[in-house]
Amino acid sequence: MKKINLRKISSLPPSGISEDLARSKSQEWIKKLTVIQQKLYAQRQFSVLVIIQGMDASGKDGAVKNVFSGLNPAGCRVKSFKKPTEEEEAHDFLWRIHRECPEKGMIQIFNRSQYEDILVPSVHQLADKEELLFRLKAIHHFEELLVKSNTIVLKFYLHVSEQEQRKRIDERKTDPHKRWKYQKADIIETRHRERYMEVYNDLLNNPGLVPWHVVPADKNWYKNYLILKTILDTLSPYPIHYPQGEIED
Repeated sequence: MKKINLRKISSLPPSGISEDLARSKSQEWIKKLTVIQQKLYAQRQFSVLVIIQGMDASGKDGAVKNVFSGLNPAGCRVKSFKKPTEEEEAHDFLWRIHRECPEKGMIQIFNRSQYEDILVPSVHQLADKEELLFRLKAIHHFEELLVKSNTIVLKFYLHVSEQEQRKRIDERKTDPHKRWKYQKADIIETRHRERYMEVYNDLLNNPGLVPWHVVPADKNWYKNYLILKTILDTLSPYPIHYPQGEIED
């Protein structure tokens, strides 16, 4: 497998795709995903877990809002993982993750995930190398367990440039519709961008059973397009269909 180097991967869309085409295809694919969800929910043989990671202001919330806009809320849940609560810290680090995983027939979206328990301690030196390697190994075994239990797992890293990231954070200061998102901690975390890039590079190159998908995220229209395409491409080989119920005469 070719080694990933985020510094050499563009955060912009490739030149061969237009915004109009991407938006048009995205609307078409949202409808297709809606149909798949209906079959998934009725069949209750598979579940889907979508993990979305990325720097602050990389567009995780927007991806959740737009990519999954056509889904029935009865068959879809979203969980945003923030700093662990006192109760969560009293358990092993995967406890809060496992309890949010989808049952058969459901689509679960993680806005941030178990990887925060490697990223933050790595960047801020809150755990030693041995502990971090143990956590990564545990995560790989955990994801393998999910896959063997008929959970289809997709992992996305939203790749945003430093310039675009700073622009979006600055917009949170002035745009009244985005001001609620602004936190001083965001500015502090941007100072650690290079270290976050290093840790993400390590994670992307050591994915375990489930590969990572790097999504150029400077343009939201392309980010949504590529996530939708990847989800549909991943789900297409699975025998997801309406169950054939028996009808009595």
